[in-house]
Amino acid sequence: MKLIKRHLNPATVISCIALFVALGGAAYAAKTVVRTQNIVNGAVTTAKLRNGAVTTAKLRNRAVTTAKLGNGAVGTGQLGDGSVRSGQLGGQVVTEAKIKNSAVTTNKLGAESVATGKLSNEAVTAAKLSAGFYGQLVKDVSYASETTATNKTDHKSVTATCPAGKEAIGGGYRVIPGEISIVGVTESYPVTNGEGKRTAWTVAGDGTEEKTWGLEAHAVCAEL
Repeated sequence: MKLIKRHLNPATVISCIALFVALGGAAYAAKTVVRTQNIVNGAVTTAKLRNGAVTTAKLRNRAVTTAKLGNGAVGTGQLGDGSVRSGQLGGQVVTEAKIKNSAVTTNKLGAESVATGKLSNEAVTAAKLSAGFYGQLVKDVSYASETTATNKTDHKSVTATCPAGKEAIGGGYRVIPGEISIVGVTESYPVTNGEGKRTAWTVAGDGTEEKTWGLEAHAVCAEL
């Protein structure tokens, strides 16, 4: 006991107390719980978060707003099927510039979505028509005519021939100089060639030798 008293002095006592406080404080700190109110605003920075620390379960509903998304952050691969509905798109959100080439396929078009008003002039070409329908169309219409001599002959006949590659789809005549009462038209019909195609229009008629007259045949020609 005398030996202990011999080594005790004020400095030694103070040092021992400081040591005990330090050890006790560390033990206390180790048991202290860090609560939300103990963290000041901005104390937890990005660098303090380990990779993968913030998971989906840590985000509350609607926590990630548009302002938090970088340009191009949400691509097609991040969208689930049917996740973006028309009701969720604001006015003018999806513009032409936002649609990549070939993004809108036939399957993405609703029934009757492409109306006449959506087609530009001459947008539907012959290649877009079925062969059967295209074959029924009249194309490249032109007209041919031929006139007889004007005299007092009692019978005249004249044929208007279509250009090569075209057929006569109609025809008619005109009496020259216009006195139709002096001429009796006896024939007005399409002429058929050896291939069964109507390539011309023939007109014939009878008049009198008392007055001068003539006939003019007309053919309406087209590609078929």
